Amino acid sequence: IIVKLKDFKRAIAFWKQAPVNHTIILLNILVFILVELTGSWEDTSHMLRWGAAGTLDIAEKHEYYRLFTAMFLHFGIQHLGNNMLVLLFVGDCLERNLGRIRYGVLYLLGGAGANLLSLFHEIYSNEYIVSAGASGGVFAVIGGLIYIVLRNKGHIENFTSRQLLILAFLSLYHGVTSTGINNTAHFGGLALGFLLGIPLYHKKKIPA
Repeated sequence: IIVKLKDFKRAIAFWKQAPVNHTIILLNILVFILVELTGSWEDTSHMLRWGAAGTLDIAEKHEYYRLFTAMFLHFGIQHLGNNMLVLLFVGDCLERNLGRIRYGVLYLLGGAGANLLSLFHEIYSNEYIVSAGASGGVFAVIGGLIYIVLRNKGHIENFTSRQLLILAFLSLYHGVTSTGINNTAHFGGLALGFLLGIPLYHKKKIPA
């Protein structure tokens, strides 16, 4: 019982370090479980019922909520795992430096904005697809953290600008060289996260 109590206290302490980011990760996991309990991620119609971003559903039926709901859906456990690991790696740091509300704003606006840019690209290219995933928001977090690191002379906590740029490059490269990847959302999320970081980040002043 003592060991369990200590583990519970550690879990609470860990949760409090970045409650918004950890809640987002938990929601993604729970939604994936519910999707699998009620059907399968391999069923496109089932994913659409859960809120995946279908080009025609948004553009013609004006179901704009899909720009947000699609951020919590994933095509498979590997897709989910990759996104959540990166989000845990960079999201905690960004939340600590932005604050809870501003972090939530950057993640949601960056992710939904990335999906919107992807929608415009699909319409322009006459591609009508169904997409889902947190990667737009994840790349927005990476972009926001890159901005903050640059504002802090290339280093903040355990992150350097070089590490983040390498992470962004490798993630983008993997998307470009793979099939079935929404690269527009990746590039768009990264750019939007960086731009959103400009008004949302307030560097702490150190007393002279």
